[in-house]
Amino acid sequence: MADKKYYGDVLLRPLVTEKTVAASELNKYIFEVHKDANKYIVKDAVEKLFNVKVDRVNIMNIKAKPKKRGVFVGKTRSWKKAVVTLVVGYRIKELEGQH
Repeated sequence: MADKKYYGDVLLRPLVTEKTVAASELNKYIFEVHKDANKYIVKDAVEKLFNVKVDRVNIMNIKAKPKKRGVFVGKTRSWKKAVVTLVVGYRIKELEGQH
């Protein structure tokens, strides 16, 4: 999974909300990542894809939440989120224009 051609499969999408845009001012970028990814794989993927230096990676498992719509009961999907902190002086230009 850590081969160069698979780095795009590790980072599924950047999360763009008001909170994540504010975090990008502090050199923190938030991504939805593959369920099997770990900190080291995410760090390699961000460094190779965006040509930056990563200081720290924090990963969270977001559990499924129950939802109801009328009489139908279901739940949302579970997923994994990574908060990537870059070394001071580095920015991800591709994600700057998304807010």
